[in-house]
Amino acid sequence: MKTDAASFRNPATSTVPGSAGELAGENDEEPPSPATCLENVVPLPEITPRLRSKVSVFPASRSRPASNLKANAFRRAFFPAVTDKEWNDWQWQIRHRIRHIESLERMLKLSAAERAAVEMIQSRLPVGITPYFMSLLSKEDSNDPLRRTVVPTTAEFVTTPEEAEDPLSEDSMSPVPGLVHRYPDRVLLLVLDFCSTYCRYCTRSRVVGHGAIYPSRSRLERAIEYIRSTPTVRDVLISGGDPLTLNDERLNWLLSKLREIPHVEILRIGTKIPAVLPQRITPNLVRMLRRHHPLWMSLHFTHPSECTPEAYRACERLANAGIPLGSQTVLLKGINDNVEIMKALCHHLLRMRVRPYYIYQCDPITGSSHFRTPVEKGLEIIRGLRGHTTGYAVPTYVIDAPGGGGKIPLMPNYVEGREGGDLLLRNYCDRQYRYPDVVGA
Repeated sequence: MKTDAASFRNPATSTVPGSAGELAGENDEEPPSPATCLENVVPLPEITPRLRSKVSVFPASRSRPASNLKANAFRRAFFPAVTDKEWNDWQWQIRHRIRHIESLERMLKLSAAERAAVEMIQSRLPVGITPYFMSLLSKEDSNDPLRRTVVPTTAEFVTTPEEAEDPLSEDSMSPVPGLVHRYPDRVLLLVLDFCSTYCRYCTRSRVVGHGAIYPSRSRLERAIEYIRSTPTVRDVLISGGDPLTLNDERLNWLLSKLREIPHVEILRIGTKIPAVLPQRITPNLVRMLRRHHPLWMSLHFTHPSECTPEAYRACERLANAGIPLGSQTVLLKGINDNVEIMKALCHHLLRMRVRPYYIYQCDPITGSSHFRTPVEKGLEIIRGLRGHTTGYAVPTYVIDAPGGGGKIPLMPNYVEGREGGDLLLRNYCDRQYRYPDVVGA
């Protein structure tokens, strides 16, 4: 994909990275067409009163936290003149993302490592944090889990031998710009490289936030034509960047084009929006999305502190639209590499009607060693979940094999051997059991 990067750019808006006063410049990472959105969407008819009462089985208050006091205090301190309507407008949130070092220093007490990283960041993965997500960060503690996921430190500039810019070899598996075809029956469509909030451990930090993947219609049509001409593809994962930063009209066009292809059975959207910009999950958006079933959504929650009332409300709207939700969580050192933290996150997810799907071992991208844990830590977490909570709350622990080998699931060793015709098994509380196996059947 790197050789085609120039074809992804919007020539009218590209500028040189690192302009004065910006962490990464104004070059590259403004959302496409921010001015046009909801007014261009023709909404579906409202649910009839007879059915509306059956959408939610339980009252929202039974599962949703009561209020987000932290966000309210942050608003009073840094955005006192902003109305509720403005704060809850997702496009206002994107326009007011925290990117300037002056804003970071005003809202956070930066550590020496954070300040030095901001001064060095230049053309690397830029900083961008929505005001909403900034409101969840600790102002004083640089080791705050959420803060570490979005504020750079000098550890990003340490490269270890096993790391690579493209550890999953996505570029070499890209038959057309912005499309990755690794598995036989499914493809990854990278719609754009813009995110409302940038994760410092991003697998695609080599391209994300740099204007390298622009959602032009001509490029997307080329990718759609590849899918149309490849009948083995039955499943399309739409990702980026974050595809939900597209406006409703453009996203609806893309989903409609993919739905026209007879052999495409499943559409999936990969997004972190419910965690970092839940205001984006509007009634108009979910009405549009439910036109395109079967549609699934892979969310990205990292820590229980992301599970706010706003996140609950966003997931409730998506689930009520009939969209199955699954969460893919990256295992991160000092952030969620703890059984109790991961259990609390998984319990929140179930209450939000989100299935904990994967725990990913952090990919060995350049500058990620400070985030990576030993594999044994992931196995320890699975041992601490399986049998100690409901099975729905236990995700699959996977390594995405370097070089494009795909996802490899890992499990603690519950099979200890064989004695005679019996398997020797050890359960979740370390008791041994014999199981009569059928040998040579």
